[in-house]
Amino acid sequence: MRLREEIGCGLEALVIFRSLRDDPLIHALMQFCQTDSQNTLSGIRCYSEMAAALYCHGDDLTTYMEQLVLTHENVCVRRSGAGQPIPAHMMQCLFTELKLLTRVASLTPAQLQAEMPFCVPLPGWNTHEVDLTVLYQERLSQIHCHGYGIYARWHMFTLGQAGELLPVTCPDPITLEDLAGYTRERQVVIDNTKALLRGKVASNVLLSGDAGTGKSATVKAIANAFRKEGLRLIELNKNQLCHIPRLMEKLSGNPLKFILFIDDLTFSENDPDFGMLKAILEGSVAARMKNTVIYATSNRRHLVKETFDDGSDKHQNDTIQERISLSERFGITVTFSRPPKKLYLEIVHALAEQAGLKMSPEELEAEAERFALQKCGRSARAARQLIDQLLVQQ
Repeated sequence: MRLREEIGCGLEALVIFRSLRDDPLIHALMQFCQTDSQNTLSGIRCYSEMAAALYCHGDDLTTYMEQLVLTHENVCVRRSGAGQPIPAHMMQCLFTELKLLTRVASLTPAQLQAEMPFCVPLPGWNTHEVDLTVLYQERLSQIHCHGYGIYARWHMFTLGQAGELLPVTCPDPITLEDLAGYTRERQVVIDNTKALLRGKVASNVLLSGDAGTGKSATVKAIANAFRKEGLRLIELNKNQLCHIPRLMEKLSGNPLKFILFIDDLTFSENDPDFGMLKAILEGSVAARMKNTVIYATSNRRHLVKETFDDGSDKHQNDTIQERISLSERFGITVTFSRPPKKLYLEIVHALAEQAGLKMSPEELEAEAERFALQKCGRSARAARQLIDQLLVQQ
């Protein structure tokens, strides 16, 4: 069988990986296989469209196909991720298609150009040896770490206006090693995250305290630290809380573990989202998903902006209890307080050492205190901003 017929018929017969036919490169290759071998112009057009689609991601066809196949969401990875067996006929189909896709991944420019009777100089690409069947079996065995679909390609997400997942293609690269101070507070969150990854009972966490103390940075650094162990982070704002039940239901069968991250959470009086979050944290069945936790940060311990009461509330104690009830529904509350002078200077010295800043300890501490006065107080954020400014000056 000629190459055009072998590849073209195989791609037409895809079942497990059928949606790959919509990929621009695969689509162009199918068009190439369908053109008349004597139609040089059509062959050149399809060949060039295939090369153009590849060049958007590099010049190695094998690497492109590996990424395409290993991150593809299909019935086999969904069943494997949910712990369900893959039927024999489905498994046979999977192996047949992986063999074909391995063949596609190894196609060289010379092989395709040989299918055209006359050819002008055309762009080329690189290939290397690969066995997608072996790689795919390894991926299935480690599905709880790698995931599938968009979760295999990215590890941080936001929500769109309609509640759809949007990957963060350039996430904050902050690491746990970049953070200085608050070791004890941070370890509480790390230990809870490790329990989640091990399938143990993990708690929803409220990180409260003063601004600029590293609450949000802690959550993002944890997401980066454990991404290879199957942790994903989905950030949403307070106005998107209504999407959480549906999102949790969607994630319930996923083999990965998820942090739903709500940054800078604060409610005003009579806020309708207040009761919704209370129900999600404790009153909802969906909130007890074993692979999902909620991490929220707030500069307020009780999450509700308090105002001076005029005394007209006859049940003032009930009102106060209602205000604090939300924060109490988080299983763990970690407080990041504004650092005292000693801790603040320790953070400054640690960040200066990380950055390779050349300055005497005495001069650095003097600059740190002067900067804290300008910033109306000491904080980890102020320490970071100081070091950044000193690096520019240096």
